[in-house]
Amino acid sequence: IELKSGILSILLKTGLAFTQLDLWLGLFYCDGKWKEATVKKEGSVISASMDELREQTLEPQVQKLDVNSPVYIGGIPPEIQNTYKELGLEQGFGGCMKDVKFTRGAVVNLASVSSSAVRVNLDGCLSTDSAVNCRGNDSILVYRGKEQSVYESGLQPFTEYLYRVVALNEGGSVASEWTRVRTRESVPQNVPTPSRVHSINGYSIEVTWDKPAGVIGVIEKYILKAYEEDGPSVPITSAELADTGMLTGILTGLHPFTNYAVTLTACTLAGCTESLHALNISTPQEAPEDVQPPTAISLPTLLLLSWSPPKTPNGVITQYTLYLNGVPIYSGNGTKYVVKDLAVFTPYRFLLTACTAAGCTNSSQVTLFTAQLPPSHVDAPILTVLDSRTIYVQWKEPVEVNGILDRYIIYITNNEQNFTKWSVIYNSTELFLDYTIQQLFPGTEYLIKLAACTGGGCSISEASRAVTDESTPEGVPAPKAHSYSSDSFNISWAKPEYPNGVITNYGLYMNGVLMQNSSQLHYYAYGLAPWSLHSFRVQACTAKGCALGPLVEARTMEAAPEGTVDVLATVDGSKTVQVKWLAPNKPNGHLTYTVLVTGLFYADQ
Repeated sequence: IELKSGILSILLKTGLAFTQLDLWLGLFYCDGKWKEATVKKEGSVISASMDELREQTLEPQVQKLDVNSPVYIGGIPPEIQNTYKELGLEQGFGGCMKDVKFTRGAVVNLASVSSSAVRVNLDGCLSTDSAVNCRGNDSILVYRGKEQSVYESGLQPFTEYLYRVVALNEGGSVASEWTRVRTRESVPQNVPTPSRVHSINGYSIEVTWDKPAGVIGVIEKYILKAYEEDGPSVPITSAELADTGMLTGILTGLHPFTNYAVTLTACTLAGCTESLHALNISTPQEAPEDVQPPTAISLPTLLLLSWSPPKTPNGVITQYTLYLNGVPIYSGNGTKYVVKDLAVFTPYRFLLTACTAAGCTNSSQVTLFTAQLPPSHVDAPILTVLDSRTIYVQWKEPVEVNGILDRYIIYITNNEQNFTKWSVIYNSTELFLDYTIQQLFPGTEYLIKLAACTGGGCSISEASRAVTDESTPEGVPAPKAHSYSSDSFNISWAKPEYPNGVITNYGLYMNGVLMQNSSQLHYYAYGLAPWSLHSFRVQACTAKGCALGPLVEARTMEAAPEGTVDVLATVDGSKTVQVKWLAPNKPNGHLTYTVLVTGLFYADQ
């Protein structure tokens, strides 16, 4: 259906039948008044009328018209124009249109039922001051000149204008068709503050507002924004509402028990304007969120519990309730509680409930353990001597561990250390129940005790005693021989470095002859010649055998020589005498000689 150049045209295509009906109007509709246009299809009869003017045609081949697609009024979208090229569709309708209705149904409100407005302007009526709106002789001259473009300013927002160009020369003039143009919308002005705000719950509100007055253009959408009072200037949440016929909207994403300032923003295609003032509201309380389970400082029979307020309290916390294994043990406003008379290293299940005036929320359940203690009792280890240098140690796990067994420690000492200095010979978290101690000393008495440890400490057993098998001594020392006279020695020696058992006797050899065999550590040798050389060696014995120490040599002290010194003097010249002599029979030491000469000597010149 088209209205052009004074003709109301109906183009109808059903199946293979194509029908066109033209109703001549002339300038009948150009009087500035409302005109009622009717188009009908009744069977094979197609008719069109405007007020008292009417035209109809009969088309036997026309088929039943079933409308199963969107109905476009005032124009069609560009993307489907190519589908109906035979209809010769031109640009969209410009002007005013109201009270559109179909055969069935009530009058259609175009603003509320239309899903989109494309190339259609339905609220920009032309001026009714003149009765010759369609003729063009009441137009205003915009430009005269030789340029082929012109810029016109000072127009009204969102208003439709008709333009045409007249080309003139000396021979006459020619005019173009009228071209419709509409100016763009303006940004809304004086957007009102929301008139009413109602809390649905702590997280959402319902906002009501009045339609902004004096908006030039079509409102495309409304935007609701919520700001925290005394907070940043950025909205906490917002909601866009595309159905501009509704003056009520829901704003979600709020926080309970919080003060908000709510504003309204109205938008046209030209831009948006937010209300200058806001409407304040406080959201109600809700049950807490993110309730944290309690934490504890663990003691063997106590748990010192504490907890933090919920991360999102959603109101004023009125009460906490603490549950132990499902049974409430505390209710109040505190954040600490001591649970007493508990078993050592035992799991207990706790749950915390936090409440506001709106409701309560549980934390996740947490399992907490009381602290560990050392094992109650540790049995002494069982010792088995395998040989002279090895002891096999076995033990049992403590009956009352009082925690998680962490490690075993073996302590050892021996009689050489007077059983006072304990050394750790084994310390392992591998919870084996035996250990072989190697590289011990033969024939040595050892005390061995066991420690069992948990996270709460260690308990040590009584000591077990074992003696390694004896062996021949090792490290027999060299004797020390001191001569304090020319005919005797004082000889002494120390114990072997490694006795390897109980020393039964010591033997002293002098010059290869056994001089003493006893438990003594010294010997006195006498009746020896002065300055005589002797060798000494010590032998140490256990029940398993004997071992010799290194050989040492020593001399007795010197004594005065015994015998005579025979001297022989021979004259070698007038001034020289050669003297020779023989050593005494018993030198009794390292000899030095002194030659004494008496008589006359030449004096030095």
